[in-house]
Amino acid sequence: MRSPLTRFRAFLRGSFGLPKPDREAVERVKDLARRALQPPVETAFAVNEIACNDPACPGIETVILVMEPGRKTRALKVAKPLDEVTEQDIGAALDR
Repeated sequence: MRSPLTRFRAFLRGSFGLPKPDREAVERVKDLARRALQPPVETAFAVNEIACNDPACPGIETVILVMEPGRKTRALKVAKPLDEVTEQDIGAALDR
Protein backbone atom coordinates (compact mmCIF):
# COMPACT_ATOMS: atom_id res chain seq x y z
CA MET A 1 0.00 0.00 0.00
CA ARG A 2 1.32 3.42 -0.92
CA SER A 3 1.82 5.91 1.85
CA PRO A 4 -0.13 9.19 1.80
CA LEU A 5 3.14 11.07 1.27
CA THR A 6 4.01 8.96 -1.79
CA ARG A 7 0.54 9.50 -3.25
CA PHE A 8 0.80 13.25 -2.61
CA ARG A 9 4.23 13.46 -4.27
CA ALA A 10 2.87 11.57 -7.28
CA PHE A 11 -0.09 13.94 -7.43
CA LEU A 12 2.20 16.99 -7.38
CA ARG A 13 4.51 15.61 -10.05
CA GLY A 14 1.62 14.55 -12.26
CA SER A 15 -0.43 17.71 -11.77
CA PHE A 16 2.15 20.43 -11.57
CA GLY A 17 5.15 18.98 -13.37
CA LEU A 18 7.73 19.41 -10.63
CA PRO A 19 11.32 20.05 -11.71
CA LYS A 20 13.38 17.33 -13.30
CA PRO A 21 15.27 15.06 -10.90
CA ASP A 22 18.76 16.03 -9.83
CA ARG A 23 21.32 15.34 -12.57
CA GLU A 24 23.67 13.66 -10.08
CA ALA A 25 20.90 11.24 -9.05
CA VAL A 26 20.24 10.38 -12.70
CA GLU A 27 23.95 9.70 -13.30
CA ARG A 28 24.16 7.63 -10.11
CA VAL A 29 21.32 5.36 -11.27
CA LYS A 30 22.83 5.08 -14.76
CA ASP A 31 26.13 4.00 -13.19
CA LEU A 32 24.34 1.42 -11.03
CA ALA A 33 22.61 0.03 -14.12
CA ARG A 34 25.89 -0.09 -16.07
CA ARG A 35 27.57 -2.04 -13.27
CA ALA A 36 24.65 -4.45 -12.96
CA LEU A 37 24.33 -5.10 -16.71
CA GLN A 38 27.94 -4.76 -17.88
CA PRO A 39 26.71 -3.88 -21.39
CA PRO A 40 28.77 -3.02 -24.47
CA VAL A 41 30.35 0.45 -24.35
CA GLU A 42 27.96 1.73 -27.04
CA THR A 43 24.91 1.11 -24.82
CA ALA A 44 22.93 4.22 -23.94
CA PHE A 45 20.80 4.70 -20.84
CA ALA A 46 17.90 7.03 -20.07
CA VAL A 47 16.57 7.44 -16.53
CA ASN A 48 13.25 9.10 -15.72
CA GLU A 49 10.80 9.41 -12.86
CA ILE A 50 7.22 8.72 -13.83
CA ALA A 51 4.28 9.90 -11.74
CA CYS A 52 1.08 7.89 -11.83
CA ASN A 53 -2.10 8.97 -10.07
CA ASP A 54 -3.88 5.64 -10.59
CA PRO A 55 -4.32 3.82 -7.23
CA ALA A 56 -2.92 0.63 -8.79
CA CYS A 57 0.38 2.39 -9.59
CA PRO A 58 3.25 2.75 -7.13
CA GLY A 59 2.94 6.56 -7.26
CA ILE A 60 6.37 7.60 -8.44
CA GLU A 61 8.49 5.02 -10.19
CA THR A 62 11.88 5.16 -11.81
CA VAL A 63 12.20 3.85 -15.35
CA ILE A 64 15.62 2.96 -16.75
CA LEU A 65 15.75 2.51 -20.51
CA VAL A 66 18.63 0.37 -21.78
CA MET A 67 19.38 0.96 -25.47
CA GLU A 68 21.92 -1.52 -26.84
CA PRO A 69 22.80 -1.28 -30.55
CA GLY A 70 21.03 -4.00 -32.53
CA ARG A 71 18.71 -4.96 -29.67
CA LYS A 72 15.23 -3.94 -28.65
CA THR A 73 15.17 -1.22 -25.96
CA ARG A 74 14.55 -2.63 -22.48
CA ALA A 75 12.72 -0.81 -19.69
CA LEU A 76 13.66 -1.59 -16.10
CA LYS A 77 11.09 -0.33 -13.61
CA VAL A 78 11.71 0.39 -9.94
CA ALA A 79 8.65 1.27 -7.85
CA LYS A 80 10.25 4.15 -5.96
CA PRO A 81 11.54 7.67 -6.55
CA LEU A 82 14.87 8.13 -8.28
CA ASP A 83 16.64 9.34 -5.14
CA GLU A 84 15.79 6.08 -3.35
CA VAL A 85 16.90 3.59 -6.04
CA THR A 86 19.59 1.15 -4.88
CA GLU A 87 21.78 -1.43 -6.57
CA GLN A 88 19.51 -4.14 -5.14
CA ASP A 89 16.47 -2.48 -6.74
CA ILE A 90 18.11 -2.61 -10.15
CA GLY A 91 19.07 -6.24 -9.63
CA ALA A 92 15.47 -7.06 -8.73
CA ALA A 93 14.21 -5.22 -11.83
CA LEU A 94 16.58 -7.30 -13.98
CA ASP A 95 15.17 -10.51 -12.50
CA ARG A 96 11.63 -9.64 -13.62
